[in-house]
Amino acid sequence: MDKNIVLIGMPGVGKSTVGVILAKLLGCRFIDTDIVIQEHEKKLLKEIIAEKGIDGFIETENHILSGLKAEKAVIATGGSVVYGGEAMKNLSGNGIIVYLKLDYGKLKYRLGNIKNRGVVIREGQSLSGLYKERVPLYEKYSDIIIDENGCNVEKTINKIINELHNYL
Repeated sequence: MDKNIVLIGMPGVGKSTVGVILAKLLGCRFIDTDIVIQEHEKKLLKEIIAEKGIDGFIETENHILSGLKAEKAVIATGGSVVYGGEAMKNLSGNGIIVYLKLDYGKLKYRLGNIKNRGVVIREGQSLSGLYKERVPLYEKYSDIIIDENGCNVEKTINKIINELHNYL
């Protein structure tokens, strides 16, 4: 696999969990863009958001990821990556974008308290509002959509591998 595999989707869909195992199975590197951003800024995501606000964080994420260089990697992105056009252009330039899709009800159950997760959500915005805002962006950027409903991690990974073979 010469191209990167870039996992996008809402927080809580399992991008990092699935990504680590997928990278092992494919013999690739694993990159978590949230960690890349934290290392670059030398701060936790929630500290960056507290200091710069939502728009400032999105700008920082877009700037850092538009310059990310990776080869033969599985890349797990933060849920807000789709707000950054330059970042998405860079990631899709040498990658296959895989959207991990989960129904809203299951997502809400999985996420629990979003305040503790560093979710990029505006003051007064509901999780359902965020979901409705982001789903069209995930669909717009994706090369492959994986329906995770009723899937455990193993089943999700098998679906991704099958779809990658079909895609290539």
